[in-house]
Amino acid sequence: MQAQLTAKDIACRRGERLLFKGLSLACEAGDALHVAGANGVGKSSLIRILAGLLRPFTGEISTTGDIGLIDERLALDANQPLGRALAFWERLDGCSDSGRAFDLLQLDELLDIPVRYLSTGQKKRAALARLLNRNCPIWLLDEPLNGLDAQAQASVEALVAQHCAGGGIAVVASHQAIALPGGRTLAIEDFAA
Repeated sequence: MQAQLTAKDIACRRGERLLFKGLSLACEAGDALHVAGANGVGKSSLIRILAGLLRPFTGEISTTGDIGLIDERLALDANQPLGRALAFWERLDGCSDSGRAFDLLQLDELLDIPVRYLSTGQKKRAALARLLNRNCPIWLLDEPLNGLDAQAQASVEALVAQHCAGGGIAVVASHQAIALPGGRTLAIEDFAA
């Protein structure tokens, strides 16, 4: 079964404020979508709606395939060394080859360092390693380039391209420019309420 992600006529309300309405999107295997917009316009809220963590005010979401999310919440035990924190999730996710992610993201020398001591960019790379190890077809990435240098940003873009080339879906919310296969962009301001 191929991955699919569809949102139909989504509206998002946070508190008393309607952030966006009438937003629809459809992604199939191999698709990448850049959700663009300034900070505070609803990009993160859209990602959380697509992930099933936030209910839309109106509209429907449907998915085929497991979803992996990277946002500002790292989901790694800050007091554990990185290797042990990632190993916890590897056991739960049934990962059989964690070394590939460590190599791709240059994490080998960080595995003995407690997560709380990692820089923002190192934490982002650790989150990407966890996502790679999950082997899920739908990636939802919220500001994945924040805190990364130019080389690490290029690595993220290459990983997304490789994921999509293998039949995965990537929805990337970012206020920064990002090179994605296919070059599709959804400007969230177009759906401002």
